[in-house]
Amino acid sequence: MASRRLQLLPRLHDYVLSADCYAARLMFALAGVGYESVAVDVYPGGAIAPVLEDGDTVLSEPGAILTHIAGTCDAAGTWLPVTGASEIAEWLAFAGSDLRALAEARLVAVLGAKGDLVALNGRGRAALRIIEDHLTDRRIAGNEWFVGDGPSVADIALFPHVMLSHDSGIGHEDYPAINLWQRRLRKLKGFAGMPGIPDFF
Repeated sequence: MASRRLQLLPRLHDYVLSADCYAARLMFALAGVGYESVAVDVYPGGAIAPVLEDGDTVLSEPGAILTHIAGTCDAAGTWLPVTGASEIAEWLAFAGSDLRALAEARLVAVLGAKGDLVALNGRGRAALRIIEDHLTDRRIAGNEWFVGDGPSVADIALFPHVMLSHDSGIGHEDYPAINLWQRRLRKLKGFAGMPGIPDFF
């Protein structure tokens, strides 16, 4: 009898303009795995997204969703290298904390949410500087990705918020390492864009 995974695709409650939803879609695309997308009304409807349903598993935390997709769809452990597990966890936490300022600034600038855009952008630039410095140090050491020798879940978690920061008025001219990194990521087999992040650069 066929397994349940072959019978039923994972279901992603999705909002096309959400950076976190895009991260999940991108992870699926890069892993080469199909899924069912269910469009939900986040703004102004107030629906929660992303939410991933996979059999009996239901997840709504973005980092947990990416980890689950990579863990169940990548038997080789390419996206979740064991040797970099603790570092990946740290970057997922960073994406869910320091980097949230970029997401909040984008809501204010694009969707008219309440908030102090100047203050949020200031915090966002500080987060980008941390990323820039890390990528610079990694490149000096001969590495091109956040953790390990290749792209990982950490790269996918950070990429959408970094790339969409231009929506709130933050340019990337002062972040050369980030620019090189995002060019590399866009060249990965299976890469897919979203509104504001084209498939090409």
